[in-house]
Amino acid sequence: MTTQIQITGVSKRYQTASGPVLAVDGVSLAVRPREFLTLLGPSGCGKSTVLAMLAGLVTPDGGEIRIEGVPVQGPDPSKVALVFQDPGLFPWRTALDNVGFGLELRGVDAPRRREIARGLLEPLGLRGFEGKYPRELSGGMRQRVAIARALALDTPIVLMDEPFGALDEQTRLLMGDWLVDVRRQTPKTVVFVTHSLHEAIALSDRIAVMTSRPGRIKQLLEVGLPFPRDLNAPTAGDLRAKLWEAIREEALRAMDGPA
Repeated sequence: MTTQIQITGVSKRYQTASGPVLAVDGVSLAVRPREFLTLLGPSGCGKSTVLAMLAGLVTPDGGEIRIEGVPVQGPDPSKVALVFQDPGLFPWRTALDNVGFGLELRGVDAPRRREIARGLLEPLGLRGFEGKYPRELSGGMRQRVAIARALALDTPIVLMDEPFGALDEQTRLLMGDWLVDVRRQTPKTVVFVTHSLHEAIALSDRIAVMTSRPGRIKQLLEVGLPFPRDLNAPTAGDLRAKLWEAIREEALRAMDGPA
């Protein structure tokens, strides 16, 4: 299988108080198995809408999305796990029980849930924090718990919608390094949404740059840099310049708003 996710001519229009808004227009992408594909673009360009359609949470108005050859007609937690900007942890559950929540819904017994959760939390730097509640964890720790919860489901595909967006810059950099290690330990197909050129270059196999609204694919770039990545190397600088050239006009257009 050379394509795991196939997005073909997908469009989405929303009804707002001021009238219909075309959020995404004719997006087509093919995502390979175990690829890390990043959607990069200005605010409001439809990145999160594309992700929501991939997850089956939003129905396209036109076009089609197939996962492993099967049309997406709604959420499928056996194939797709989600990580959002807000960790969305249950405040009354410990880190261990938050990670095991999806497994509990699947009917996995408590000893096995705890075994899986501990096996994820320890390599993610959370050994000793299994019994802590979300209020007792830092922002980066809470986000790691949320990612561990997604990984616990052992789905082939993980969708991440700006998972580090609410964190400070230093924590974002550390979380990016940590996610690179996670990729090595548990290779998945990942579709990742971000505004950050740094994150896109540090993490991705390919980067899809989207236009300002309505969102279309403007450019698709292969990163082609080995891990661990030296983001100060000339090749990384060249890629950053290409990305900025592709996105600058769209960012300015998004700031100006509709004509």
